[in-house]
Amino acid sequence: MNTPHRLIIGVLFSVVLAGCSSVSPNSMFARGSQATVESYTELGIKYLQAGDNVSAKSSLKQALDINPTHAQALNGLALVFQTEEENELAENYFREAVKSDPASAMIHNNFGAFLYGQKRYDEACAELSRATEDPFYPQRAQAFENLGRCYRLIGRNDAASFVLQRALTLAPDRPLAMVELADLYLEQGRNEAAAEWFGEFRDLVDRGQVDHFAKSLWVGVRLARIQGSASRAATYALLLKNMYPESEEYKKYEESSR
Repeated sequence: MNTPHRLIIGVLFSVVLAGCSSVSPNSMFARGSQATVESYTELGIKYLQAGDNVSAKSSLKQALDINPTHAQALNGLALVFQTEEENELAENYFREAVKSDPASAMIHNNFGAFLYGQKRYDEACAELSRATEDPFYPQRAQAFENLGRCYRLIGRNDAASFVLQRALTLAPDRPLAMVELADLYLEQGRNEAAAEWFGEFRDLVDRGQVDHFAKSLWVGVRLARIQGSASRAATYALLLKNMYPESEEYKKYEESSR
């Protein structure tokens, strides 16, 4: 999980599944058609969480047999097919889910993650932007964070800076947003601002709240070089080599050392 593409998908996917409520076996399917649809949908998501895609598809399809436009069931099937790399089916179900519930920040978030994974960044940014519009969305800070990372990939750096800072306004301890801002400011030559945000991230590491990842180590190398600390740069570089030897960040480090 050390590439930017896979990282954002994993983050979004885990958040989506964590939001599912529990279902009492005694009450399941006991109350009318809408309650039955919701129960089948929740059961399907639970199967997906457990890695049982066959049962997940069966339960979600049963929900859609009763209500073909149930947005959460459509979203659930999109996630199942995403995990199976059935990308055309996943996209079709995501689009149906958005059509059924265009106000759902969660569905826009999921669809944005899917498009991001397909490297369709302009479309991904549009969906992720929709996910940030709901002020009551529980994962809004993360949606801003992911949108900022997406904006960087299409060259909208001013917008990226704005939404990453929005993420940190809503949730001050977002490590990915801190590192993305530090990396962005380094690219812009704003070294003091980069050092400030990287320092915030490093404080989280020192407190044992987060671990370094490939991009944070590469930012650390570059900042240490700028600050004239050869020993600290070497420490970050060694960690990067040992922990993420196949990462794009380590390739950039090797190129910078030639």
